[in-house]
Amino acid sequence: MGRGGALSESVVKKVLLSYAYVGIWIFLSFTVIVYNKYILDRKMYNWPFPISLTMIHMAFCSSIAYLLVRVFKLVEPVSMSRELYIQSVVPIGLLYSLSLWFSNSAYIFLSVSFIQMLKALMPVAVYSIGVLFKKDAFKSETMLNMVSISIGVAIAAYGEAKFDTWGVMLQLLAVAFEATRLVLIQILLNAKGISLNPITSLYYVAPCCFVFLCIPWVVVEYPLLRDTSSFHLDFAIFGTNSLCAFALNLAVFLLVGKTSALTMNVAGVVKDWLLIAFSWSVIKDTVTPINLIGYGLAFLGVAYYNHSKLQGLKAAEAQKKLQQADEEAGRLLEEREADVSGRKNEAQN
Repeated sequence: MGRGGALSESVVKKVLLSYAYVGIWIFLSFTVIVYNKYILDRKMYNWPFPISLTMIHMAFCSSIAYLLVRVFKLVEPVSMSRELYIQSVVPIGLLYSLSLWFSNSAYIFLSVSFIQMLKALMPVAVYSIGVLFKKDAFKSETMLNMVSISIGVAIAAYGEAKFDTWGVMLQLLAVAFEATRLVLIQILLNAKGISLNPITSLYYVAPCCFVFLCIPWVVVEYPLLRDTSSFHLDFAIFGTNSLCAFALNLAVFLLVGKTSALTMNVAGVVKDWLLIAFSWSVIKDTVTPINLIGYGLAFLGVAYYNHSKLQGLKAAEAQKKLQQADEEAGRLLEEREADVSGRKNEAQN
């Protein structure tokens, strides 16, 4: 009875911790998105400089990551040569900088709710680019599902009350660059046995992003900042915003490390619906019935895609265990045959 009670208590504790990790991630992700919208939107804080905001985030995250890795040594760095850094990390850093730049720029032109609907295209972009780079196999069933997600997003876009072509293009480019980055991480890093957690990822990638962003910043935003005297930053606003962005990376590490990537995907769906509700009820963005019908269709497609991926992972894991069991049985059989052969030789001698 006591052992059963202890076991039950342990399970309850693990479940509660998992919910806590999910809750923290949803809260921080929600906060960063709404905070960025508040800073960049011309009708709110009115600081429409997305490159500058992204650079502030990268500088802050680089500094904290450096302290954690090099000064306090709380996180182990990854063994990486200069050649590997240039060939693998630099292209990923370039794509990440473009993804962040364009996604933050979209907040100036689009509502939070509509941006979340457009982000439903991420599985479509990841799968399509994966097929293009021959990382994923083309399957008619999967592609049909991708088409259904795209149709859902198209319906949501058709029903958008404040549709802005430039904002939609920026968000679609952000999705394309982010999807390419995710595929290249598998090709350039994971395939070479290099695994980066969010802290080491920031340590290696964030400085690279900062350098790349300096180029468009000098051309696009520096003249405007200089002419409008917008260099005087509110350290309370930008400090807490950057802290939230860094904390979100830690939350990703906790969520994926303590639960799974699939849990994060499911939590992401919950977060998207919460953001749509918040955008409609608090920010007073217009969310039409056609918006919701389109996003609902896209949501079903994304849910089916995640379910298919989970089934595929389970099948691969079962196949791996079966192979290991076969190898173990073969090894035991060889040992037994060798033992029998040894006994026969002893008997003959």
